[in-house]
Amino acid sequence: VGFCGDFDWPAEGATMNNCPYCGSDLRYNLTISLEDAFHGRKMSIRVPGSVACDSCHGNGSADGSKPVNCPTCQGAGKVRAQQGFFTIERTCPTCQGQGQTVKNPCRSCRGQGRVNKERSLSVTIPKGVESGQRIRLAGEGEAGMRGGAAGDLYIFLDIEPHTLFSRDGQDLYCEVPVPMTTAALGGSVEIPSLDGTKGKITIPAGTQTGKKFRLRGKGMPILRQTRMGDLYVAVRVETPVNLTTKQRELLQEFAHVGSNNSPEHQGFFDRVREFFTDTDGKDQ
Repeated sequence: VGFCGDFDWPAEGATMNNCPYCGSDLRYNLTISLEDAFHGRKMSIRVPGSVACDSCHGNGSADGSKPVNCPTCQGAGKVRAQQGFFTIERTCPTCQGQGQTVKNPCRSCRGQGRVNKERSLSVTIPKGVESGQRIRLAGEGEAGMRGGAAGDLYIFLDIEPHTLFSRDGQDLYCEVPVPMTTAALGGSVEIPSLDGTKGKITIPAGTQTGKKFRLRGKGMPILRQTRMGDLYVAVRVETPVNLTTKQRELLQEFAHVGSNNSPEHQGFFDRVREFFTDTDGKDQ
């Protein structure tokens, strides 16, 4: 069976119906990938619970007769007992609080009109959903007793962590390692996206770790809208490793002549020297 369902925003718990013959609401926790939330998807789920009995068609009676008022509680579903000065009210032991009984109960469901059975349901995940949101499938909860209305099924969504992207609402974030030479001299870096395309960002010469770039419209779909969020790319300058002798010599040569090329580094140590100079002056 396929269902699109109603989409509920608040992540509240499933509720119980007040009707004594109505089925209870069910909760189903479903974990999906970030790609599922981006593209939307139809998924098949297995839901345990009660369904209407096939033998009696949910009536509860083997011969199709209607339930009658319980002779013990007269249809109240409760009985009273006097204990000293107190009157205690209990659930009727004959009808189990239902207020009615079946004279010739169905053997398959023992007069309940429902049996336990696992069902397979197909649910549509809309584009742009977030963790904690839920989908409501009306009438797909527990079957009601003896023909009572079925409850609803609430599917609570949880999106598993992604290896490349993190999410904040409609926006996506990722960190991209950039070679030291590209960060120093400038260049371009290829960026993946959830829509399957590859984009490029231009790295200006002198880019530092933490520099962010914004790719408009490359984030998550916005639920029930045609707009898209943005993708924010943070640069992480990668320090070279496993240097050859020649590379090491070139870097050492650069270190001797390149002090003016690291203004933040130089400025930090200038402040350190000033700090200790001031401290020494106060101690004298």
